[in-house]
Amino acid sequence: MTVAGPDTTPRDPARAARRAPGSGLVAVLAAAFCLLPVSSNAQKSDKPAREATTIYVTRAGDTLYDLADRYLRDPRDWVVLRKLNHVADPLHLQPGVQLRLPVTLLKQEPSTARVVAVSGPATHAFRQNPFVPVTVGMVLVEGDRVRTGHEGFVTLELDDGSHVSVPQDSTIEIGALRQTVLTGSKDRVINLKQGEVDSEINHATKKDDRFQIRSPSVVAGVRGTRFRVNYDGDEQSTAVAVLDGAVGVDAARMPPRAPGVPLQASTQLVGAHFGSVTRATGGVGGPVALLPAPALADPGKMQDDKEVAFDLVPDPNAHAYRVQIARDADLFDLIRDQRVTTPHASFGALPDGNYFVRIASIDGIGLEGLPQTYAFERRQFGLDVSAGQRAGSRDFEFRWLASRTGVETRFRFVLATTDDLRDPLVDRTDLTAGQIVVSDLPPGVYYWTVIAEQFENGRFYQKGSSIRSFTLAR
Repeated sequence: MTVAGPDTTPRDPARAARRAPGSGLVAVLAAAFCLLPVSSNAQKSDKPAREATTIYVTRAGDTLYDLADRYLRDPRDWVVLRKLNHVADPLHLQPGVQLRLPVTLLKQEPSTARVVAVSGPATHAFRQNPFVPVTVGMVLVEGDRVRTGHEGFVTLELDDGSHVSVPQDSTIEIGALRQTVLTGSKDRVINLKQGEVDSEINHATKKDDRFQIRSPSVVAGVRGTRFRVNYDGDEQSTAVAVLDGAVGVDAARMPPRAPGVPLQASTQLVGAHFGSVTRATGGVGGPVALLPAPALADPGKMQDDKEVAFDLVPDPNAHAYRVQIARDADLFDLIRDQRVTTPHASFGALPDGNYFVRIASIDGIGLEGLPQTYAFERRQFGLDVSAGQRAGSRDFEFRWLASRTGVETRFRFVLATTDDLRDPLVDRTDLTAGQIVVSDLPPGVYYWTVIAEQFENGRFYQKGSSIRSFTLAR
């Protein structure tokens, strides 16, 4: 990698004078080259050829002292640069010379993560400080911890547009969030303490870019992908599911891999549509194919009942299902999350609006399969109905009430002698009131229903009551 040198804006005149050729300080430095102590970093660099390096092209006015001060964590490591590049005079560098700088010594600047979505109980704390509520727009840094409660959700956006979502009942710590000054490479590490992390990471643009999720049992590294990591503290197991790209998985007890090490060097390389489960008592789990995405039984259903509920087409290989609701198609703004053992999930009340539901099957070892996302509309539209015979007559009075008021509503009333309503005795489609009276019914069994119709915001809505029956005795 080649990085052009900085501009040559004049530096402090006094500093330049102190380093000018012939000055007393220069003579002292020249005489002391062999006497200066080597920094601790330098002592670790006795074999610089084995270390990863990056190239800097010198420009007019550069000195080893300036380069070390500008780009290295410890300015005293100019000694390392001199030894590595065989520089005779650290105060006078020829322009256009390619200098090698050890990657491990490069200075890093802190980066940030911004909260872009939060719902329900969610808090954060910097290091050991008390936890406080998370709010949208909040900026988090290395050392911050995020904790979500039941039905609590947080999504963070990194500086490159990548996203890290923390579902309910989870705790993470931002272990590393920084960028190397000279190369621009990024180092991001998320420590998963409990629960789950869902990540959508943009593809790495630098060789040394690194993104890792670390649980107590595994380290999952990527170069750019969508994947989930779930750590079960009770079972001390970690499940990794890869939706796109590839994830390198290593045991947490192994020495951490340095940035730039290829994913292929990992203990297990888990590709798209595969996952792995690592137990505390064994090695890294091998790749397992994820279950295919299930389907909704009625994907076009209007969610107009009191409770929002979904029925899934059963998967014979599924041991459970996961059903999530969000305000956006990417599910960054999650608001509900359930794991159910039957292909049905009910979420209770939900405000009117447009939402997205994501469903996935879960296999016998706890791996969550490929997801499928559907859009749905929530529009509460209830219809209460009742019927009764008028005292002293053979007249029957039918009543109904639509819960959604303020919208022009038409009603259809159907009465028949069979439960399929195929040959109705009464079929009125022009009703605007909430009642109708049917007279002179002969004895028998009758079936009836009411259908309410509304037209709002350019869309047609329809809500029907269940088919009810009554018996008229002689």
